Amino acid sequence: MVSHISLLSLPVTDQDRARDFYVDVLGFDLRRDNPMGPDQRWVEVAPQGAQTSITLVTWFPTMPAGSVKGLVLETDDLDGDVATLTGRGLRLDGGIQEQPWGRFVTFDDPDGNTIVLQATAPDA
Repeated sequence: MVSHISLLSLPVTDQDRARDFYVDVLGFDLRRDNPMGPDQRWVEVAPQGAQTSITLVTWFPTMPAGSVKGLVLETDDLDGDVATLTGRGLRLDGGIQEQPWGRFVTFDDPDGNTIVLQATAPDA
């Protein structure tokens, strides 16, 4: 049986720029940054302690950079994370949105991949 999602490939144009965004702005851990053949690198990031990682890829022609919409990250402190992220220069157009199921903000990475940072309501 499948036990969990191990890895998500996220298409980017510049692995260095994307790595810096996910590590320096979002605060993810850099798990790997290794050569993986001629002119390719394996760049893997993840939220601290997460089971699932994200690899920042440039080599899939069917996955253009910026094509991922709706990558959802969960937080237990949306207000604190929003303050941290905006303090690191991230623009959060629209601010925090309220829904019956919880609260969220939406933003793009440097390539236009859309990310939702949400805090799910305890009773949702």
